[in-house]
Amino acid sequence: MRLARGAAIVLAALILLPYLIAPLYRVIDPTSTLILARRIVGKRVERTVLPLDRIAPLLPRTVIASEDGRFCVHHGIDLAELKEAWDDADDLSELRGGSTITQQVAKNLFLWPGRSVIRKALEFPLALWVDLVLPKRRIMEIYLNIAEWGPNGEFGIEAGSRHAFNKPASQLSPREAALMAAILPNPKRRSAKAPRPAVRRIAGIVQARAARYQSMDRCLRRS
Repeated sequence: MRLARGAAIVLAALILLPYLIAPLYRVIDPTSTLILARRIVGKRVERTVLPLDRIAPLLPRTVIASEDGRFCVHHGIDLAELKEAWDDADDLSELRGGSTITQQVAKNLFLWPGRSVIRKALEFPLALWVDLVLPKRRIMEIYLNIAEWGPNGEFGIEAGSRHAFNKPASQLSPREAALMAAILPNPKRRSAKAPRPAVRRIAGIVQARAARYQSMDRCLRRS
């Protein structure tokens, strides 16, 4: 009985810990669980953390256009997109799409890759909490610095940009930004450095969308 009670207390503490840590990320640059796992086993990690002011201004808008068009108006979870994704899935474990940038931040910071009922159940309230305690600008800044952007341990847009185009993230052109956004679902199989026709096609769509809706990144602007 005592063992079960102790295990329950430890489990509750582990579940609550991200909620205590998340507000600190207003001022602390976090790392992701995937980066930590790679470092623990000695795999390559290349990462340079940049403030949003040192990233090409068009890149966040392009990422929003590609990943989460309602980023500035939802509260961590896009219910409309989630419903559409749910309609296409047989159960929660098969849920694809509908994942907001905030959900991806919550997953990358506190959870694990892959699809499962447990992970999704933990991810939803965490995304709501992250959106509540962190400004949109900071959420985007964290996302661009912890996302995987290359095939061999390139994390953060600076490492990804240098790998793909041999230039800093501050100098990305609209086309290059769109190519980077187009590989986000799987940078191991998709390449911005040597893009295949499908990636070039996606990048063209994303670039046009970002140019058409220039106000979609309004929540990232300094007041």
